[in-house]
Amino acid sequence: MKKFLTVVALILWSGIAAAQHSHGSMKGPNGGPMQDVAGVHAELLVAGNVVTINLFDEGNKPISARGFSGSVLLVSGSSRETVQLAVSGDNALKGEAKNAVAAGTQTTLVLKNAAGRSGQVKF
Repeated sequence: MKKFLTVVALILWSGIAAAQHSHGSMKGPNGGPMQDVAGVHAELLVAGNVVTINLFDEGNKPISARGFSGSVLLVSGSSRETVQLAVSGDNALKGEAKNAVAAGTQTTLVLKNAAGRSGQVKF
């Protein structure tokens, strides 16, 4: 019984710690939604068929995208497309979809940093 209570306490404690760090979905410096992933803040911007992910530190200061790689899965209705992202500029990863990205498209980002840490987040 004591082991069970210890495990329950650890689970609850880890959930509280994660909730305290999670920023949920917030607006980035450029007006796009921003999420925590792979140890950075990632801001999603879409213009036509171009998908841009801007990278920021915990203080929302731009960080270098060198060494980062990633992709986004775009889902709209029955349409699905994976867009590979490449470093573009100082703090951005960019990729181009085949067609313009419709409003309301579900976007899932998979990001890997230079140290090999990876993560996935939905916008």
